[in-house]
Amino acid sequence: MPAITAIYGEAVRNGTASFELDPPDEAEMRRRFDAVVTKGYPYLCADAPDGAVGGYAYAGPYHTRPAYRWTVENSVYIAPSARGRKLGQALTRELVERCVQLGFRGMVAIIGGADHMASIRMHERLGFVHIGTMPATGFKHGRWLDTVMMHRPLGEGRATDPDPHSYPGTLYPAR
Repeated sequence: MPAITAIYGEAVRNGTASFELDPPDEAEMRRRFDAVVTKGYPYLCADAPDGAVGGYAYAGPYHTRPAYRWTVENSVYIAPSARGRKLGQALTRELVERCVQLGFRGMVAIIGGADHMASIRMHERLGFVHIGTMPATGFKHGRWLDTVMMHRPLGEGRATDPDPHSYPGTLYPAR
């Protein structure tokens, strides 16, 4: 958790991937981790070539209302020393696979800053398509930032209807 907290803290302080302005402490990052994994969503961590934690990725609910339960939102953060080595791509690829196995049908990427080309290109390489840009949705580092939204289908996507009485993975009790 200390390495994840440091990676995210650097992203908050210096980047636009997160629209938070103040980095959370380790206790808050632990609370967030627990909130994801106790609901059965995947949370991955990867080592950099030097053996340190190079990055992490997780999926969580896109929105909490029940009709959205088949769609997840991904998050991926890479340590500065591990960037440019395709670690984010490897983490996201594995995250997609785990979400398919859990029964989800779509994944959304919400990218802070329309100029965050490394993230946009990485998502494109993994089958995400651009579905919209929301202009000037955040103000950080003295400038307005757009939010780029991307999506990719998972598994059967919308080719078939899900069973209305089941839920993906183990996240929700059967109705």
